[in-house]
Amino acid sequence: MPVKTVIAFHAHPDDEVLVTGGTLARLADEGHRTVIVVACDGAMGDAREPGALVRLGELRASAEVLGVARVVHLGYADSGHGPLLFADPPDRVRFVRAPIEEAAGRLAAVIREERADLLLSYDPNGGYGHRDHVRVHEVGARAAELTGVRVLEATVPREPVVRIGRALQAVRVLRRYDFADPSWFGSPRAAITHRVDVRRYAAVKRAALAQHQTQMGKGRGSRLHRIMISLPVPLYAALAGREWFVERGARTDSKE
Repeated sequence: MPVKTVIAFHAHPDDEVLVTGGTLARLADEGHRTVIVVACDGAMGDAREPGALVRLGELRASAEVLGVARVVHLGYADSGHGPLLFADPPDRVRFVRAPIEEAAGRLAAVIREERADLLLSYDPNGGYGHRDHVRVHEVGARAAELTGVRVLEATVPREPVVRIGRALQAVRVLRRYDFADPSWFGSPRAAITHRVDVRRYAAVKRAALAQHQTQMGKGRGSRLHRIMISLPVPLYAALAGREWFVERGARTDSKE
């Protein structure tokens, strides 16, 4: 297979592992050039404050573990998750407020510079409705229109996750999300066009996730992060050994 250049476009540091880590490791191992473009820097406040950009450093460490050749930050701040949208920090705009044409132009410039063959972006829900993830889909789609690059949208199969979510809510866990109408989450199984087996790269994926030390603080998400990196590799592979993509207009089968 000829060497391809693949750009993975993500919202925040650590998304590169959680969403496409195994795919990036597999592509690099098979000899392809991989590039990560991240929209947000992982900081909610002024990026000029000491230590504000530590998550970008963790992203670069993670990328090295995954065999990624280059990391690019588009220059935006995190938009946060939840009903409140904070004012922009003094030094940059929050990603969700960035004009789509501006952000897509920045991404398109990287696509052209790299002569990329493939762009990995997000599905229209951004996986689970996070405003920055939804904006990744919008910006990625527009950048693809500007450049003509082929796009695979990272996603998760909706049905099994919704079943688990409803079961957890039945025992009063995971109340934050509404699974009565699951249309906001992932993609229907029937829409998924590419299922990538990355179980061979589970150890690499887990090691890359471990680079994101700032995500191991307090809170439920941090607890899950700590649990995931502490799992034995075979169990981690069973839980995180598949990654899914949708290619608009492609046949829905089990292609890798």
